Amino acid sequence: MKQCFFSQNNIKYVDYKDIALLKQFLNPHARVLGKKKTFVNAKSQRQLATAVKRARFMALLPFVAK
Repeated sequence: MKQCFFSQNNIKYVDYKDIALLKQFLNPHARVLGKKKTFVNAKSQRQLATAVKRARFMALLPFVAK
């Protein structure tokens, strides 16, 4: 079984300004991928979702990609 990406890379806080990192966990339609596809643990998945929502609100990420 794979290990969590954030635990593996020793990332304690998911920052909403790190767009390159957040885009790894979005599908082509700019939707957040699930835990089963990304192998991220539950705590990190919640932090990831919050960071994506904040980045969208700050217009760093699109709400919907065409």
